[in-house]
Amino acid sequence: MNTIYGKRPVAEAERGRREVRRVWRAPETPADELQRLCGSVDHQGVVAEVEPYRYADPDALLGRTGSLLVALDQVQDPRNMGAVCRSAEFAGAAGLVIPERRSAEVTAAACKASAGAVEHLDVARVRNLADWLGEARDAGFWIWGADAAADREPWSVDLTASTVLVLGGEGKGIRPRVAAACDALVALPRAGRVDSLNVSAAAAALLFEAIRQRSIA
Repeated sequence: MNTIYGKRPVAEAERGRREVRRVWRAPETPADELQRLCGSVDHQGVVAEVEPYRYADPDALLGRTGSLLVALDQVQDPRNMGAVCRSAEFAGAAGLVIPERRSAEVTAAACKASAGAVEHLDVARVRNLADWLGEARDAGFWIWGADAAADREPWSVDLTASTVLVLGGEGKGIRPRVAAACDALVALPRAGRVDSLNVSAAAAALLFEAIRQRSIA
């Protein structure tokens, strides 16, 4: 049984694209039963049975000329992935791409972290992310990778055209072959002592720089 949990995720699923088959709510359903159904204490008094998540077609995303896409390279924490999805959907990104292997999937935990944004955002899975980025470039997209060691800032590059923002996994960043598939690497400037941002925070900053540029273009 596929379940999701939390007030906002269930509400978004009810107005989203996949079928909601049944909903359990407190106090009609005891809290311990809700926890048993979803496997989490963070259910906020509501659990729903839903159909399996429908992943988008990655090739179809490349047909959206002028769009803004996000690609995650081996982000394995579903909460980080969900948080990125939340920012991407809020910013109006056309979709998000993840590898089929060594990556978080759209699970109940990711749905909860996204506040239900995964119900509206096109999330696609690809066999090889570097190869897909090459296809994106051939389709007219500019590929910008996030790397804390890069010497270019995101506002120094043009994010108004067809754009893919690429961010790497926790602690490791973008893999070399994925970085090589990017047109260039960019970094947010650091004024404090910590070396890097959480991937979801970095994604939000890059997404809204893209939105800023597009609003004045």
